[in-house]
Amino acid sequence: MDYALMIWVAAALVCGGMAGMLINRGLTARRMGEAGALANRIVEEARKEAQAQKKELLLQGQNDLFNQRREMENEFREKEKDVKQRERKLDELGAKLEEKMEKNASRELDLIASEKELARKERTLEENEEYLQKRIAEQETRLTEIAEMTVEEARKKLFDEIEARTRHESAKMIRQIEQEAKETADRKAKDILCNVIQRYAGDYVNEQTVTAVTLPSEDMKGRIIGREGRNIRALEAATGVDLIIDDTPETVVLSAYSPVRRQVARMALERLIQDGRIHPARIEDVVKKCEQELETQIREVGEQATFDAGVHGISPEIVRLLGQLRYRTSFTQNVLQHSLEVSALCGMMAAELGLDVKKAKRAGLMHDIGKAVDHEVEGPHAIIGADIAKKYNENPEIVHAIAAHHEDVRPETALAVLVQAADAISGARPGARKELLENYVKRLEDLEGIALGFDGVQKAYAIQAGREIRVMVNSENVDDDATYLMCKNIAEKIEKNLTYPGQIRVTVIREKRAVGYAR
Repeated sequence: MDYALMIWVAAALVCGGMAGMLINRGLTARRMGEAGALANRIVEEARKEAQAQKKELLLQGQNDLFNQRREMENEFREKEKDVKQRERKLDELGAKLEEKMEKNASRELDLIASEKELARKERTLEENEEYLQKRIAEQETRLTEIAEMTVEEARKKLFDEIEARTRHESAKMIRQIEQEAKETADRKAKDILCNVIQRYAGDYVNEQTVTAVTLPSEDMKGRIIGREGRNIRALEAATGVDLIIDDTPETVVLSAYSPVRRQVARMALERLIQDGRIHPARIEDVVKKCEQELETQIREVGEQATFDAGVHGISPEIVRLLGQLRYRTSFTQNVLQHSLEVSALCGMMAAELGLDVKKAKRAGLMHDIGKAVDHEVEGPHAIIGADIAKKYNENPEIVHAIAAHHEDVRPETALAVLVQAADAISGARPGARKELLENYVKRLEDLEGIALGFDGVQKAYAIQAGREIRVMVNSENVDDDATYLMCKNIAEKIEKNLTYPGQIRVTVIREKRAVGYAR
């Protein structure tokens, strides 16, 4: 029994061990299956996360690339704009250089003429020197003869010779004085009349002008600007005019120094707004057509102005400059209309004074042609106009009248003073044009007050409508060197403290007088 029980127990243990092994193997297989599923799930989640991170990195890279491209495009636009500005400056410098070269050529011709004149004067001087040497030799011979005379004989002969020569010279001088008096009496009377007329100032109705273009609606501003500003850049590049688009409702402002360019831009912009097709190619085409039309209009206006003034035989280039004055204003006064008025006034006054009417009208019509190019050429418009007139072979008297009509050159002829008077009457100074009388008087008082604030100044007078101030100093307190220094200091103080159009000439006068009485 015990042996059988042992066998049974052993068999039971073996069966239990085998059953445990089978159970462990099943549990292990199950755990391995769960671990594999978990591993697959982890791998799948890792793959999905890697793909999400990859997409995110790709999007980030694309955004960075887009931002870098936009920055590079902005930088390129800025550089392109800078290059265009430099090109415009180079074009302007080239034009100025050509003008200076023409002036240098003219000065070279004047220098050659001066050298010839100097050589002629040197020859004349040599001839005079030879003549004097001969006269000295003759006088020495005569002194030798006189030395053999007695004192009384020499004195008598010398007095007789002096008396005869003095009588002859005095008679000659009297005839010369009488002749000069006859020749200058009429001219002096005309100068006095012109100076009296120059002091007159009549009323004038101001002409208002605008520099803005009215738009049909606010939406048109966006179309003018275009995508990324391409339309406005094309318009500015084609016309050379700056377009100012701000918060002003339904208005675009054009800004440029050249009145002709501003007019071309206005014509082109109005035509583009009316047409509705606004893009760079269309803009260039319209601007070219407007330039051609305006050039034709300018020549027609210039020819009409010469016809209205009754002036003929003017150079075509000067006729073109006269046409450009239609688009130029001075203190809101149209310069072409002002020139026609000056021409008519000069003709009427010349007829009253017995001067050449045609020459007076011609000088009056052309007196402001320098204003057609004063935005391109440096200097006062009177001097610029005189250079233009001289370049196209105008009469020297007319050239001088143009240069002297604002006292940039001292007037030396009745015609020059006549143009000054007509210009003052047409301009209606003081207090006319855009500036009010009160502002005008206040500006002159401030100008005189600055000069009177310096030590040694006795009096100060603002003349030529504030274009010039004459300062009189005490000769006891201010010497010649201090006079030049005071002139410079007054000019610098005027530049710092006053606002004024054009330029102001400062003239400091120091006079020394000696007074005596014969009793």
